[in-house]
Amino acid sequence: MRGYPTQARAHSARALSLARHLAHPYTLARTLYWDTLLWQLCRDAPAVRDQADAATTVATEQGVGLVLALCPIMRGWAIAVQEHSAESLVQIRQGLDTYRATGAEFQRPHFLALLAEVSGLLGQPEGGLATLDEALTLMEQTGERYYEAELYRQRGELLLLRAQKSHPTQGSREQHEAETCFQHALDVSRRQEAKALELRAATSLARLWQRQGKRTEAYDLLTPIYSRFTEGFDTADLRDAKGLLDTLS
Repeated sequence: MRGYPTQARAHSARALSLARHLAHPYTLARTLYWDTLLWQLCRDAPAVRDQADAATTVATEQGVGLVLALCPIMRGWAIAVQEHSAESLVQIRQGLDTYRATGAEFQRPHFLALLAEVSGLLGQPEGGLATLDEALTLMEQTGERYYEAELYRQRGELLLLRAQKSHPTQGSREQHEAETCFQHALDVSRRQEAKALELRAATSLARLWQRQGKRTEAYDLLTPIYSRFTEGFDTADLRDAKGLLDTLS
């Protein structure tokens, strides 16, 4: 979240090495899950899929129910990114149902955001928006706000997708609503000092401004945020931001 993915991956690799050295299967299953989550935050779908499969194998052997519920959510997201397959929605929903059955609520807004993102990837913005409404309500109830900026950014993206698909005559209104969501995501991420989520929000807003012909404003917004990064230039978010800056310069 703070914008140091290279350091985060190094720490996670060290944790995995220690977990394997301990030869404690429960610890290994949990550590593999957290590594899967890290790769999801880095938007590396192949790595997410590999680590989710590895965590599932260990969790199945040891009966670690919580990890068995979480891994289909991560794996479903990865399948959607790689293949845009309807199977991804099935896996995520099954994982969410199993997770709720354990009585757990922690991180559920994050998982619902993944479901919403996948709904958008599959061209189902209405379903994604309904999922985000649930996530935002849950966030207010629990106070778990670490993914708040991404919830609002995803809402903006889905509003734009809905306008493209279903309401071409309402595009101006929905663009305004989406811009409000992106601005809110920027405000939240800055307040939380979540530089990675700030970059995502700025990229979404800059891309919208580019479509509106506000290229200078888009470039001026994104450039200083991108320039604050000192590592992680191989990650999807930084590659996307750099690609957009290249088209704006």
